[in-house]
Amino acid sequence: QVQLVESGGGLVQPGGSLRLSCAVSGRSIFSINVMGWYRQAPDKERALVADIRSGDNTNYVDSVKGRFTISRDHAKNTVYLQMNSLKPEDTAVYYCNADLIYHDGIGYNTRTYWGQGTQVTVSS
Repeated sequence: QVQLVESGGGLVQPGGSLRLSCAVSGRSIFSINVMGWYRQAPDKERALVADIRSGDNTNYVDSVKGRFTISRDHAKNTVYLQMNSLKPEDTAVYYCNADLIYHDGIGYNTRTYWGQGTQVTVSS
């Protein structure tokens, strides 16, 4: 069974930093094409923050460019989000996701998996 386990959230003051981690585990995973971070603030829809492709090409929403860095450890199947210069508007539940190719015993399939979410609160 595929699992995405997140860690690293917490409470920080404006201007502070946090590093989020998301580890993917499971049997029969053939490859992980894309890993990303999304966030959902109160009364708002879940939105993409950043993602990283198999070739380590990265993409960021404009509001976090220059402040957040997404990275990936391929050997550990783990994606990170380094968040610097945090602002109150960054407050949200952060979810990691991964687009996987896996084998179900019959053939190969593609599916998107989500982590459980981790709370990030930026407040003085």
